[in-house]
Amino acid sequence: MAPASQPPVIPVSQQGGATVGVTPSQATFWAFAGRAQDAVNLALAQKRPWAEVADRSQLAKPESFSEAITRARKNWFYFRINYSIILTGVVALSLIFNPGALFFLLALLAGWVYLYLIRSEPLVINGRTFSEREVLLGMSVFTIIMIFMTSVGSILISALLIGGAICFAHGAYRVPDDLFLDEQESAGGFLSFLSSGTGVPQMMSHV
Repeated sequence: MAPASQPPVIPVSQQGGATVGVTPSQATFWAFAGRAQDAVNLALAQKRPWAEVADRSQLAKPESFSEAITRARKNWFYFRINYSIILTGVVALSLIFNPGALFFLLALLAGWVYLYLIRSEPLVINGRTFSEREVLLGMSVFTIIMIFMTSVGSILISALLIGGAICFAHGAYRVPDDLFLDEQESAGGFLSFLSSGTGVPQMMSHV
């Protein structure tokens, strides 16, 4: 039986004229990582000052549940990056206080790193060679199943619910009268920065 063919290698130039081989999966990973970094940088540029988030002079009890929802919605669009950081922090703390779940996620991450950064030959199991698409699909399904078949899923969901409750409470009690929200940005929602490319993020100001 003919040996399994290796995935094509993309030559990448380095200083001094040397070249290094990069597999398509590695090239895809680094391209995705670059886009993700650009999206994160653009999102952080839209972050509001934390002093504005913690301004106690703007806190007041809503008169009704509908008013609380309206406030929370307006504050979500204005402080969405800050709220996302709070959610991320709550998830991180929950993992720190549950080292077993943290170790499990690190093991999954190690598997992804091996398959997409270290591995340079086709994946062969029981004599069958798997394509890059099959590897991606299989690893994605395996990750989702393992997360939700273990306590990791409940830990992550609980952390997101706690973080969401904190953000909602802040949004419901903060009076948004001093905030100006551009209609176009409001319509874009939280993920608007992901599709804005390299453009300059829209800014909000006090009135």
